[in-house]
Amino acid sequence: MPSFLPAGTAVPAAVLSAAVLHALWNAMAHRITDKLVGFTLINLAYTGCAAVMVCFTPVPEAGAWPFILVSAALEVLSQLFLLRAYQLGDFGQMYPMARGTAPLLVAVASVTVLDKPLAATEMVGVLVISAGLAGLAFADGWPRRAQLPALAAAVATGVVIAGYTVVDGTGVHRSQTVIGYIAWLFLCQGPVLPLLALARRGRPLFAQLKPVCGIGLTGGAISLLAYGLVIWAQAHGDLATVAALRETSILIAALIATLLFRERFGRLRLTAGAVVLAGITVLELAHP
Repeated sequence: MPSFLPAGTAVPAAVLSAAVLHALWNAMAHRITDKLVGFTLINLAYTGCAAVMVCFTPVPEAGAWPFILVSAALEVLSQLFLLRAYQLGDFGQMYPMARGTAPLLVAVASVTVLDKPLAATEMVGVLVISAGLAGLAFADGWPRRAQLPALAAAVATGVVIAGYTVVDGTGVHRSQTVIGYIAWLFLCQGPVLPLLALARRGRPLFAQLKPVCGIGLTGGAISLLAYGLVIWAQAHGDLATVAALRETSILIAALIATLLFRERFGRLRLTAGAVVLAGITVLELAHP
């Protein structure tokens, strides 16, 4: 992060910037009608950018490689679930469900798996943010039976997100190189989904990529930048706090859903957004 930022604000600034970028690339992916094509282009961007990055960054330490490989597998799995959720549901509902499941799970894992206890105020902040995110997801009422497969895919996405967040939070500390960790992580995961798409669609896939090539590749570059900021923040800040702050992307996504996709925002979503902000405030006040 730029050196002119005070030490206490660099991590929140990085995470909040990543939140804006994350919501943006998800909106770009959702805007592409053929979701498999969209995610293929995003991952091609991952592969290209990461291939350049590994030429100019240190190789992670040996102890980080198991984490890189596990995280790459989880990243691919989360994209497959998210792709399915976007195929079946609305952006304004699927995105909050996918992102909102993760903070509480990360906080629990941080305590139970990583033995990093949270202060009571930090736990309250995470719980409040999670409650607000749930409100954003269910602001339109209890889901109908036809919506359940989409919601299941979105929740599964959140569970996997929690998994790779914990993995990366540990792995980046063992790598001794934040940029190198990011580069190799994306190089490992990037080719997988395009190869799966090619196996499914065959040669017609190349023609299907061309009309939306620009928006898809741009979305991938933005996604890589967003996750890079998060990895940097995880290397310099508290894991559960970073995971909770990054979910403010849901507020940005709600605005995008309203302005771009013409989805209804509504009073309940505004209230839920205010709850999210309240939780962020609690988290920030918990730190000296």
